[in-house]
Amino acid sequence: MRKVILELPDNFEMDDREISMSLAAKLYEDGKLSLGQAAELVGLSKRTFAELLGKYGVSIFNHQAADIVQDIKHA
Repeated sequence: MRKVILELPDNFEMDDREISMSLAAKLYEDGKLSLGQAAELVGLSKRTFAELLGKYGVSIFNHQAADIVQDIKHA
């Protein structure tokens, strides 16, 4: 796994876990990471990560309508 180091101001009021969760939630929302990958990034189970997504304004159902239609056609 790749490691990224960020330098943030001392008065930045988010702890490391919250920063990781915000990043993982955004990457999941953008489709850059799967639910499992995003959960692993934060060190949580998929279930726990999915339960916390709402706190960050992210729906677990982040698929585009067109993708859902295609999935139904192929089912």
